Amino acid sequence: MSDAHDQHESAIKTPKQLVVAVLAAILVPIICIVMLVQFVTSGNLPNAGSSAQTPEAIAARIQPVSDVGYTFKDASAPKQLLSGEEIYKTTCVACHGAGVAGAPKFGDLAAWAPRLKEGYDKVVGYALHGLNAMPARGGNADLDDVEVARAVVYMANHSGASFKEPEVPAPAPAAETAAAK
Repeated sequence: MSDAHDQHESAIKTPKQLVVAVLAAILVPIICIVMLVQFVTSGNLPNAGSSAQTPEAIAARIQPVSDVGYTFKDASAPKQLLSGEEIYKTTCVACHGAGVAGAPKFGDLAAWAPRLKEGYDKVVGYALHGLNAMPARGGNADLDDVEVARAVVYMANHSGASFKEPEVPAPAPAAETAAAK
């Protein structure tokens, strides 16, 4: 029989190679542990210092959605008329802010000039009943005639006109309102 199957070959052939292999086996894990400890204690961790777990942040995340951005109104209360600027910011800016679909841009004197030459009543009529791509009342059917007129005056006066703010009609007395029903 042959002794060939009992012979072993190793990558380490000299005592110097053995010493290097043993030192490497000891030093490499130690260096890895030191680097890991350095990383953990460095303070530059992702999400470090995040305020996501503060009581205020948690309360903001779990509050009911209905409490954010909604104003509850009493349907039986008298209507509070909005200013021209408020109407512009909530309804008109969608088209007149960027000049969408041929709408004259807010503050553009050249675009507003032909319309302003037609006069206050005509421009308010366009806003109330619609013109070309613009829907009646700017697409907001909840607006009162006075609110639409205020928005027109606001936009027109910032575009070179000098229209007078419309008068707000006095609310009807409660006795007349009840008799009308």
